[in-house]
Amino acid sequence: MNTRSTLRFAAGVAATGLAIGALAGCAAGGGGTGDDGNGDEVTITWWHNGTGEPLKSFWEEVAAEFEADNPGVTVDVQAFQNEELQRTLIPNALQAGGDAAPDLFMVWAEGEIKSQVEAGYLKDLSGLTDVIDSIGGAGTGWNVDGKQYGIPFRFGIEGIWYNADLFEQAGITETPTTFTEFSEAINKLADAGVAPIGVGAGDGWPAAHWWYQFAIKTCSEDALKEAADTLTFDDPCFVEAGENLKAWMDEFEGDLPFQQNPTSTPAQSVPNSSAGLLAAQSTAMELMGTWHRGEVAKLVPGAPADNPPAPEWLAWMPVPDIEGAAGAPGAALGSGDAWGVYVDAPDETLDLLEYISSVDVQTRFAETGEIPTVAGAEAGITDPVLKQIAEGTVNAELVVTWLDTQYGPVIGKAMNDAIVNLMFGNGSPEDVPQAMNDAAATL
Repeated sequence: MNTRSTLRFAAGVAATGLAIGALAGCAAGGGGTGDDGNGDEVTITWWHNGTGEPLKSFWEEVAAEFEADNPGVTVDVQAFQNEELQRTLIPNALQAGGDAAPDLFMVWAEGEIKSQVEAGYLKDLSGLTDVIDSIGGAGTGWNVDGKQYGIPFRFGIEGIWYNADLFEQAGITETPTTFTEFSEAINKLADAGVAPIGVGAGDGWPAAHWWYQFAIKTCSEDALKEAADTLTFDDPCFVEAGENLKAWMDEFEGDLPFQQNPTSTPAQSVPNSSAGLLAAQSTAMELMGTWHRGEVAKLVPGAPADNPPAPEWLAWMPVPDIEGAAGAPGAALGSGDAWGVYVDAPDETLDLLEYISSVDVQTRFAETGEIPTVAGAEAGITDPVLKQIAEGTVNAELVVTWLDTQYGPVIGKAMNDAIVNLMFGNGSPEDVPQAMNDAAATL
């Protein structure tokens, strides 16, 4: 295992049981009373983004198990599409408060969870010491001012999902490790009549992740850390990242390296999304996180509605390095998903969270095709692609949390909008850090 450097915000330090968490022991199992102490029935509302199978049924099964072990407790578990959940449902429900807010729900790291903590929405989870010890460094991004407010349940680095059959047909015999080799592969795919890369720029963030990749590979670790600590983006490397991104895009003719009409393309869930284009083999590659295999699987034409298998041609590789850039070689972008608890949730919610974070549940979670965080649960990873991602996460010299998550929603939106304009509009490389600084000045 390589020794990795990590930033202040790197939930990415270790995210799986294969890394720091593997050295820290095992999480506590579930349990708890079946009422609120007064003999009353208790209902726990639980929101997540696992709309596809097998994850939707898996979480329902976990909820039923907890109910069976805790008479008097009902778990109302509901699945929502990720964009709707993250951008609309959870913020609105937390702002409304009271019965409108879910008890257990997904929370995102760094700036976003910090905003929720500052607003008084989240319960301090620092008392779950066994769970926190077991996830190790994976929990760093959900720690605010020394207190733990989120328990991550999946973690991994972003990479390039690609169609191995289309690569072979285009004469690409080895996955590229540098952007020079990457450009050569893109040209081979274009010559073979395939749109090389799909991007859901209609949702903003999938396009912005290309700039993120150039930023973490162009900026030094010190520059990235200073920006995260101070929320100032004056280092010249942030302009250089945009220059490098545009220079790479300008190497190609026409719409390349992306598909036509990227700003009209959503990211996920529907056939005309970037995930759907990859699933239909209309594009050959897409930059996306660990969850993407499930998104692609359910959009493959003719795929069964229940628990569709990932297509055999779907493969994964790390994002190539930029030759000569100041960033750490092998620097990766990544994060995960975590559970948070509403500040006024019943105490039984903590028991449910402990059960969800147990080695048994997390091992079975891994068997559904996910990368877990709890020590010991890595034994459930059997899929070669997921093992590759888990190993890539462990071996990355630097893992940086998604930048929009890290800098918070206000800066994140301004940054993402400016990046989309840089890539597909009339924006300049200077506009991106300027938009970030302007947004930071409003905080």
